[in-house]
Amino acid sequence: MKHGYTNSTVGDGALVVKCYQGPEAAFRLSTESRYLRRLRGRIPVPRVHEVTSTSLTTRWVEGSHGQDLLDDGRAAEVLAECGRMLARIHRLGIVHGDYGPQNMLFHPATFETAAILDWEWAHPGRPVEDLAWCEWIVRTHHPEHVPLLPRFFAAYGEPVPGWSERHAAMLARCRDLLGFCGRWEPGGGGEKLWRERLDTTSAWTE
Repeated sequence: MKHGYTNSTVGDGALVVKCYQGPEAAFRLSTESRYLRRLRGRIPVPRVHEVTSTSLTTRWVEGSHGQDLLDDGRAAEVLAECGRMLARIHRLGIVHGDYGPQNMLFHPATFETAAILDWEWAHPGRPVEDLAWCEWIVRTHHPEHVPLLPRFFAAYGEPVPGWSERHAAMLARCRDLLGFCGRWEPGGGGEKLWRERLDTTSAWTE
């Protein structure tokens, strides 16, 4: 899928095969398969079909990709649904770890969530991690929709940490991904990219 970067994912309309890349690949595969099984029937996630030592195969889920819908002028609907669904995830005591429209499929007519994807970074943690990262995704990749972020926070329906805490969480995640890329390919393009993103994020003000 064109929006992935820590894995190679291919689908044929019936199944999706995800092969994990980079450091801790086996751990991330185990994490994702475990959370998908745990969450099945509780929130919309793909059904696990097969797990091997290097890949996870799930059933195909029909839906429109969240980032594509943002580009198509449906940001208000998508961000509100992101907020509603994130509240459901957090009520289960889970942090997704890479939450945002880039990892969600939506019904194209109702904009309800068809599936939440990419659970390889899931863990018990603080809700601000997901709240801040979804905001970071919008600010980085869809800055024209920053004025609609209040719809995301309002739909979440729970207290939202202030800017300083959210900003700190964004910076922490950028540092984590910088370190990940440094372990994968020291001095490579990924490390350079995340160093630039960390610098950009550091300069943000609310």
